[in-house]
Amino acid sequence: GKGAGDEPPPSAPRAEPAAMSTEEKIKDIEAEMAKTQKNKATAKHLGLLKAKLAKLKTELVSGGKGGGGGAGEGFDVSKSGDTRVGLVGFPSVGKSTLLSQLTGTESLAAAYEFTTLTAIPGNLFYRGAKLQIVDLPGIIEGAKDGKGRGRQVIAAARTCNMLLIVLDASKPITLKKKLEYELEGFGVRVNKVKPEIRFHKKDRGGVTFRSLHPQRYIDDDIVRSVCSEYKVPNADIEVRFPHCTVDQIIDAISNRAVYMPVVYVLNKIDALPLPEIELLCSYRHFVPISARTAWNFDELKERIWEYCKMLRIYTKPKGEIPDFDSPIILHARKPRISDLCDRIHRTLIEQYKFAWVWGSSVKHQPQKVGKDHFLHDEDVVQIVKNNG
Repeated sequence: GKGAGDEPPPSAPRAEPAAMSTEEKIKDIEAEMAKTQKNKATAKHLGLLKAKLAKLKTELVSGGKGGGGGAGEGFDVSKSGDTRVGLVGFPSVGKSTLLSQLTGTESLAAAYEFTTLTAIPGNLFYRGAKLQIVDLPGIIEGAKDGKGRGRQVIAAARTCNMLLIVLDASKPITLKKKLEYELEGFGVRVNKVKPEIRFHKKDRGGVTFRSLHPQRYIDDDIVRSVCSEYKVPNADIEVRFPHCTVDQIIDAISNRAVYMPVVYVLNKIDALPLPEIELLCSYRHFVPISARTAWNFDELKERIWEYCKMLRIYTKPKGEIPDFDSPIILHARKPRISDLCDRIHRTLIEQYKFAWVWGSSVKHQPQKVGKDHFLHDEDVVQIVKNNG
């Protein structure tokens, strides 16, 4: 049967989009996707709809065409410290209590929904590093469609190094799925690794698509249609793993996805019986706590450190003692000396001659190393520059 997604009437081809807000366009596309059967014949059509949807949602967050609603006060929290951690969750799950217990920052907490309307930052000092913890206002369902203050919240969430999704242990665990759905809709990929897709724009030659493995969900046509939606006429796309999805192709072409480490913080755990707590402890990415009594905060801090891939490097000026009070924090599992140089100053690598390193990454103390040397946590580094 004919649906709303078929031919528009020829009478008013241009007036249609202007009248519709971005939210309405999103609703229309979602409705059409819901009523389209999923099979091989409709795969290309669905792929195109997904690409359009992703594009509109990006527009909604960045406040592009339409969308409405300005960025509320408190949303431009300036980034301070080495690392930024966002607290996300439905209203009244105890985020404000957790923030004030971790950082000593008071957010106006009351026992009803929606108390925090602006993003409030606090600082947590841990192992010599300064972590900025931002309490992002309660995300309600429909945030990704621009309802509530949701879209500014998610825009702020995208700038974090990691997120803590705070859940109320006494409420159903399925609420976690709703929050993930909100975040995913805005390009935040929860605990996922960036897929191996090589995307390279070029000047001419059209779109060439290669895959090193058999693919079930995408083919040449689908990839081309996504490229045309994003106005990419010429590009090389190479997929290096099997069973790539249309969503992963859209992420690669649009460059909108943020791959975000997430820890689920189960608050108000003291309301649960012990067997349930033990079960919840066994899940991956879960940390049970009680914000009120500050129970299990050590594990939470340890987990934040691990998920942000934080390493401390101490610098040593020539002929002086290393500065152990203010380490330079690098976010990587295996950072090189060149990453350290970029973190200190972007032109430092051009003047780099070699470095002396003390610590567990070298055999001799000190040892002379080049810029590709891998550093370990708490290494001491003295950089020697070219004079000239």
